[in-house]
Amino acid sequence: MTKVIKDIPAPKLSPNILVLLSIVSTQLGSAIAKSLFEQLNPFAVVFLRVGFAALVLLILWRPNWRAVNRSAYPVLLLFGLALALMNLSFYLAIERVPIGIAVALEFIGPLGVAVCNSRRWMDALWVGLAALGIILLAPITSDLSLDPTGIALALTAGGFWAAYILLSARVGQALPGGTGLAWAMTLGAIVLLPVGLIAGGPALLTPHLLLIGFGVALLSSALPYSLELEALRRMPVRVFGVLLSLEPVAAALMGFLVLRETLALRAMIAILLVTIAAAGAARFSGQR
Repeated sequence: MTKVIKDIPAPKLSPNILVLLSIVSTQLGSAIAKSLFEQLNPFAVVFLRVGFAALVLLILWRPNWRAVNRSAYPVLLLFGLALALMNLSFYLAIERVPIGIAVALEFIGPLGVAVCNSRRWMDALWVGLAALGIILLAPITSDLSLDPTGIALALTAGGFWAAYILLSARVGQALPGGTGLAWAMTLGAIVLLPVGLIAGGPALLTPHLLLIGFGVALLSSALPYSLELEALRRMPVRVFGVLLSLEPVAAALMGFLVLRETLALRAMIAILLVTIAAAGAARFSGQR
C-alpha cells in the first residue's frame, strides 16, 4: 500500500498504460506478500516490506536528518506511524479475507478524504454506493462468510490511509522531494522492528524469504510510484484518480491468479460498487 517517489526513467508508454501497470504491480506485490504468510507471520512480512522500502528510499534520496527543521518532527513522526500501521493493518486483514475485498474496504479511506473536502450533493451518491458495498460485505448472512476481524482491519487500514494522505501533504510542504517519505518509511520500519523480529525470528535470515520480501517492496513501492509519477506529468489528476479506482478489481484478479481466491457474486458486486464510488468521487472532484 506505501510507495517510493523518485525520478526514475519510465518506458515511453501512454500515461493510462503506466497507471494500469502501477496498479497491477501493487496488487501483485500484495498477493505475493500474502503467499509468504505460510512461512512468515504477517508482522514479519510487513516489516520486510517497509524495511526494504526504507532502504531503497534512503539510497535513492540520501536525506540529511540535520536538514530537517525541528518543527517538522511531530508531523514526520505521525506520518511514519500512520504509514506503519496502514501497512500492518492491511496485511493482517488480507490474512483473514480475500485481497480484493480488503482493498475495496480500504478504499473507504481516500474516498472519505475526497468527500470530506467537497460540499456537492453528488458526493452523497458516492458515499451511498460505498456504504452499500460495505453492507454487502458485512457477515450478516451465511451466504458470505467473511471474518469480521478481517473486515474491521481492512476498514482500519482505510482510516490510516486517509491519515497518510492528509499527513503526506503536510510533510511535502515541510520537506523537499522524497526526503519526507524516506524518513517516514525509516521511522515506520523502526516502529515495526520489535514485532517483526519477534514474529519472524530466525526465519528472517532465510535468503529466499529475504529475496521475496525485497521483491514485494519493489513491486508494492518503487515500481508503482515511479510509473505513477511519470503518468501524472502527462495526465490530469482527476483522470489518474479514476484509473486508480480500479485497484479493488485488480486486487481481486491478482488474488485469483496468484492465490486462487474466488469470490461470491455478492462480494464481486460489493467490490464493483466501491470501485464506482471511488471513480465517481475522483471524476467529479472539483466540479460544481
